[in-house]
Amino acid sequence: MGDLIETDDPSFQRVLACVFGVQDHESRTYLTLLENPGSTVAELADILERDRSNVNRSLTTLMEKNLADRERRLLDPGGYVYQYTGTPLPEAKEMLHAALDEWVEQVHGSIEEYGREE
Repeated sequence: MGDLIETDDPSFQRVLACVFGVQDHESRTYLTLLENPGSTVAELADILERDRSNVNRSLTTLMEKNLADRERRLLDPGGYVYQYTGTPLPEAKEMLHAALDEWVEQVHGSIEEYGREE
């Protein structure tokens, strides 16, 4: 959160990274998923110009933070592939607001508790 406080005009991508504790490349992956729902790791790797293993790690982090989902799609010749979709923007914004509100409450609590005799 310190990065947000020190920035006069933080971008949405930066806010996303700070509030959810993800790296900038992970927030970029999320934003790319919003523009390309149903993408595979290989497709995202091409769009992001990153190695598949790095994209896969980013997707794992995003799923842990509830910012992405994956579905298994069966292929006609056999086998399957995973397709990823970002959490819809309105839902992600709600999550951001809730996380920031919780943090602000904690800060206000710390301020009020400071200096009280126990």
